[in-house]
Amino acid sequence: MTPSPVARPRRSVLYMPGSNPRALEKARGLAADALIMDLEDAVAPDAKGTARQQIAVALSEGGYGQRELIVRTNGLDSPWGEDDLKAVACIGADAVLLPKVESRDMVLAAIATLDRVGGPMDLPIWCMMETPLAMLHAEEIAFAHERVGCLVMGTSDLAKDLHAAHTPARTPFMTSLGLCILAARAAGIGILDGVYLDLADDDGLRASCVQGLELGMDGKTLIHPKTIATANEVFAPTIDEIAWSHRVIEAHAAADAEGKGVLLVDGKLVENLHVENAHRVVAMAVAIAAMEQSAG
Repeated sequence: MTPSPVARPRRSVLYMPGSNPRALEKARGLAADALIMDLEDAVAPDAKGTARQQIAVALSEGGYGQRELIVRTNGLDSPWGEDDLKAVACIGADAVLLPKVESRDMVLAAIATLDRVGGPMDLPIWCMMETPLAMLHAEEIAFAHERVGCLVMGTSDLAKDLHAAHTPARTPFMTSLGLCILAARAAGIGILDGVYLDLADDDGLRASCVQGLELGMDGKTLIHPKTIATANEVFAPTIDEIAWSHRVIEAHAAADAEGKGVLLVDGKLVENLHVENAHRVVAMAVAIAAMEQSAG
């Protein structure tokens, strides 16, 4: 399947605790492309109800510009999952992020709950990929429903379940990351890399972002605002990439008009796959510029 056109940049996707109204307020001025308002890991059990209310208020007040706004619920097998889905179905979120998704049935059960309480029939579902079973079922999850819009790597939980170490090269995760990237690209949906935990290691963060980009990730999930700038820089097309892409598109259009089957740009053979990628790069650059302009 051909990947879907870029709709929104997802270079930096910041987790925000739903139980912290100051954090939700501060997020309006952050340069993150997207925000995940969290009801799960970042919220204590006795604060779940309050967090739902505060997220609903934050979304109703708006002020987040063009940022993509996602709410992460608790799992349906938890005491809070069903109430979370009922609460967030109609509050204006751009997507609902489901934790610890391991099967198609889990996705369909969540969609059924959202629909039953009157949620939008096109509300996208994002899936946390953070268990060994999720890795083995990545294709099934990515193709579970047309509303599945993104896979989000949860490498911290995955490391725990795999009994694996967080090495700088992330070698223990390569199989898992690869399976999820393959599934996401086959389904034409997005995929986001897991968080980098050492907030004092700027070089390590950058290296992790670069690796994620090279692997094919759309962006990085983050746990602190100080990491946003690095993710935005690494996952954005460079000036040279944008300029090259424009030359490829223009040269292809000219060659097509002249009926030429062979295209050379700066002495390099260019095929349709290069033209398709050039359009993707330019679309991403335009989307980023529009987002930054609206935030500025």
